[in-house]
Amino acid sequence: MHRDELLSFLDDYFQVASFQDYAPNGLQVEGKPNIQRIMCAVTASLAAINAAIDAQADALLVHHGMFWKNEMPQITGWKKQRIQKLLQHDINLIAYHLPLDAHKELGNNAQWAAKMDWILDSSDNGLLCFGHIRQPETLEDLTQKLTRVLQRIPTVIGQPEKNIEKIAWCSGAGQSFFQAAAEQCVDAFITGEASEAQYHLAHETQTVFISAGHHATERFGIQALADFIQQKWNIETRFFDEANPF
Repeated sequence: MHRDELLSFLDDYFQVASFQDYAPNGLQVEGKPNIQRIMCAVTASLAAINAAIDAQADALLVHHGMFWKNEMPQITGWKKQRIQKLLQHDINLIAYHLPLDAHKELGNNAQWAAKMDWILDSSDNGLLCFGHIRQPETLEDLTQKLTRVLQRIPTVIGQPEKNIEKIAWCSGAGQSFFQAAAEQCVDAFITGEASEAQYHLAHETQTVFISAGHHATERFGIQALADFIQQKWNIETRFFDEANPF
């Protein structure tokens, strides 16, 4: 498949133009024009780039790409190493950040909810999601299920015996949405990261706060996108994962 055909479809499918993002969405580093094999990963790390090279992939498709706002623009050090390897091996770097978080079917929030059997009631642009657990459960039960699904132990602020039914969630670095979620009187807010202030807010609003891991909560969207591409165009896709504890 020609790279530009794939990019045109994905840019439209994810409605990229409707997002004001922190990094460019779509093609970030240009490689070969024809794509037969794609390596997918959460982040365009050096390890993911090396995996793409080893697999002889024509493109590396990620959620976290490069060239973030407020980042130093110089191409030196670690950034030079990444870009140099991509260019040496003619590998396209393609990234979809907020559009992949928010997509109703393939997005991180939608895919995470499906894995956990959460029911979506409403959302704020697909980023902050409100819903409920199909079968109400204790916080201890919810914590155990998150541990199984995400393959990591989450950080939890709340009483294990508390009953959880009404929830809000946002994959990745969604901790800034905690106050908005608490104001909606949810029983628990689940996201990927935590900041110092969430500890106090959880106690003072009596709302459970769960930090389940940025990387862990954002595996599912890129995996779903890889499966989608493979089924739609019969392009070989592979997923490279890292043992990222954050």
